[in-house]
Amino acid sequence: MTSHPTPLLAIADQLAAACDNWHKAPWLALDTEFLREDTYYPKLCLVQVGDGVDNICIDAVALPGEALRPLLDLLHASDVAKVFHAASQDLEIFAQLEGRTPQPLFDSQVAAALLGYGDQLGYAALVEKLLGVKLDKSLTRTDWSRRPLNAAELAYAADDVRYLGEIYPRLLDELVSRGRLQWLQEDCLRLGDPARYRNPPEAAWRRLKGLARLPPPAQRAAAALAAWRERVAQERNRPRKWILDDEPLYRLAERRPTSREQLEGLHVLQPKTLERHAVALLEVIAGAAGDGAPLALEEAVLDDAQKGKLKQLLERLRGLGETLGVPPSLLGPRSDVEAVLRHGAAADVPLLRGWRREVAGDVLLGML
Repeated sequence: MTSHPTPLLAIADQLAAACDNWHKAPWLALDTEFLREDTYYPKLCLVQVGDGVDNICIDAVALPGEALRPLLDLLHASDVAKVFHAASQDLEIFAQLEGRTPQPLFDSQVAAALLGYGDQLGYAALVEKLLGVKLDKSLTRTDWSRRPLNAAELAYAADDVRYLGEIYPRLLDELVSRGRLQWLQEDCLRLGDPARYRNPPEAAWRRLKGLARLPPPAQRAAAALAAWRERVAQERNRPRKWILDDEPLYRLAERRPTSREQLEGLHVLQPKTLERHAVALLEVIAGAAGDGAPLALEEAVLDDAQKGKLKQLLERLRGLGETLGVPPSLLGPRSDVEAVLRHGAAADVPLLRGWRREVAGDVLLGML
């Protein structure tokens, strides 16, 4: 950990001046600190920026909204690479702020997987593996919205970009030398698609586990309740489970009460939830009775011959992963392989797109 103080930019003019300098940099290492304990949307607290020389924290609490505009514009400068580790949560924040994500993007976790260092490798583990530095993670649960932050907390936050700036050139050179930079760019483009971070209420039912095991009327009710919950959570900026947890949602979908008395008789809702939402819940359930919403139907169980073929495909994928030095799950999870078995070239899965199709997907298609 550095012995000199980590700057905290909390004045708009300071941020604008820093961004002017950063526009000249070929790359920037970036990270965020946020809170999401009692909200639907993450609350941005800090943005850490490293340029290989300085590592600076930007106070997003003191600089909300348009005060962050110089930084947000910088994140889309086409000649400055934006380097993150495990970027999805960071990208969600920026997609929420302005409907787009930082580009061009380099995710060191994705790069590490493509180079065989490990799938879903954490930042601290990657730093130790590549640099031999063991990071202190004792401040993981810091309340980053609290002000003032002390020197140790700021130094801890800055470490997330300090070592990322050391790792990036090494990973980039290795990707180029092994001919895998295009793989990284392709995966990062998909990761940076703003559509990944939108949660339309009408698609909320896809998040429910085991929905296909319910009878069709209960499926439709559950899908309608999930859409209502998502909409209310977004409008009130509260966690989904604060509006309606999954267990009572399933119970309501299965029983489908038609009156306040029936609703109360299920004993699955807290008094405050009943008081606030009883009328709306009954309306949603009633409205779903004739709704033609899509059902989460499972596909037919594989027969013995298909199970045998699936085993062969998975074994071949494992072999391809070993040859390439990457986890087979990075090429395609079991669900992708099963989709290829069921639907052939028509399967709409990452395994049959881009570099994955070239190195693995076409091989598996040739085995069908």
